[in-house]
Order: sequence, then structure tokens, then C-alpha cells
Amino acid sequence: MRTTRRMMCAAALAFAATGSWAQGTTMVMASTTSTEQSGLFGHLLPEFTKATGITVKVVAVGTGQAIDMAKRGDADVLFVHDRAAEEKYVAEGYAPRRHPVMYNDFVLVGPKSDPAGVKGNDIVEALKKISASNAPFISRGDKSGTDAAEKRFWVQSGIANRGGGYKECGCGMGPALNIGASSNAYVLADRGTWLSFKNRGDLDILVQGDKRLFNQYGVMLVSPQKFPHVKAAEARKFIDWVTSPAGQQVIASYRIDGEQLFFPNAGTEN
Repeated sequence: MRTTRRMMCAAALAFAATGSWAQGTTMVMASTTSTEQSGLFGHLLPEFTKATGITVKVVAVGTGQAIDMAKRGDADVLFVHDRAAEEKYVAEGYAPRRHPVMYNDFVLVGPKSDPAGVKGNDIVEALKKISASNAPFISRGDKSGTDAAEKRFWVQSGIANRGGGYKECGCGMGPALNIGASSNAYVLADRGTWLSFKNRGDLDILVQGDKRLFNQYGVMLVSPQKFPHVKAAEARKFIDWVTSPAGQQVIASYRIDGEQLFFPNAGTEN
């Protein structure tokens, strides 16, 4: 009888230890600043932890830096928004595949007085006017997804000289907006971070609605073949959850002042 009890106690302790370990599992996500600075992760990740017991440590940097981090095997999962760079990352064997998760859009913000006269829905024409008027423009210049999009728009404008007011801050979205607000400058921002940004000063959205401003996010497992130490099981659970109806609903439910910041579209090819 005593032996049986000892065995039962030992089994209970082993179960408790295993349960405690499972609940304490932590994985690392390399991600873009917009997902964190918009407040999305503060809304999303506690729900994932509640559903799985897995805690996510986020390292929020520009998309380019996040991809470089994942290429070194310093993360378990990658969550970014530069489709061309993501597809290249997968093609080079650093991830089995790319999973679309959600989208929003970019907006061009600037002084309400709009000295360059850019207001409208054509981002390329807006940049031409900013260049021609030498209006102040703050570029992130940090190889982020937003920075990559901005550089594409400048290329599409056909302008080599971006004007005397063009400056790169080499910083994240929040700091770039702070600089823009303090200097009454134009800034390209993702809508999510703009909606959560409080220090707007005299800035307002001036250009939106151009289909070129579409902003898609993707999530990828960091290759366990290249990096055997990657917590692949936990990362797969996150990818499965965030692309599931439950995870997609949590994304859709994130709002600021009643306005939805991100729109789930898992399973699409955007």
C-alpha cells in the first residue's frame, strides 16, 4: 500500500513538474516595430499564451534587422512585412514557407497646412511634390518594411534627388513620427502605428487609398534544419494559432477608438 502511494506521489510530482515546464516555455520572435508599437502584440500575445501556455519574447526591430536576426538563428519565428524580402528568405532555405497573416496600409502623414500640396490618393505624385518643394521629409532609413516600401515609391517616382528637406533618422516608426511631429515634416507610416501614436502635433493623414500602399504581413518558422536549437514545436504552435480562426479573430478585434488596425487574411496569397 505504501509502495503504491509512493509511486502515486512520484507520478504526481513528475506530472506537476512537466506541467510547470510546459507552462513556462518561452520562444523568441523577431518582428517589425509596427506590430509592437501599434499595440497589437500587447493584445494578441497574451491570448496565445492563454491558449497554449507558451510565452513569446518579442525582439522588435526593422524588418531587415529582424530577417538578419533570424538568418543567424537568433529567433524561433519571424513576423514581418516585406514580401519580396520574405520570399527571398524562404528561397534561400531559411524557412520552410511564408504564411500570410494580416494586412493594413501605409499612409503619408504631414502638416495639416500641407505646404507641398500632396493631399490626395497618389503616393508617387506626393513624393514628387515633396522633392520639388524641398519640404521636410523624415525617412526611417533602417531597412524596415516601411523603409523598403518608401524606397520603392521613390524609385517609382523617377526622382534621384529627394529634395533638400529629406533626412534619414535610422530609427523605428515611433521615433520617426516623433521627429516628424516636432519638425512639421512629412513621414510615411503604417496605419497601425499612426493610429496608436499620441504625440501627433500638427500632423494628419494626407495621402491614403493608393493601392500601392497595401501592407501585407507574413509569419515564418526559422528553419530547424539550419538551426537545430530552434524551438520548432513552439513556433509551429504560434503559426498554427495566429493563422487559425481563433487567432485571426483576435487580430480583427484589436481596435483603437473603434477603428480596426489590422485585417486578418491567413490562407491568401497576398
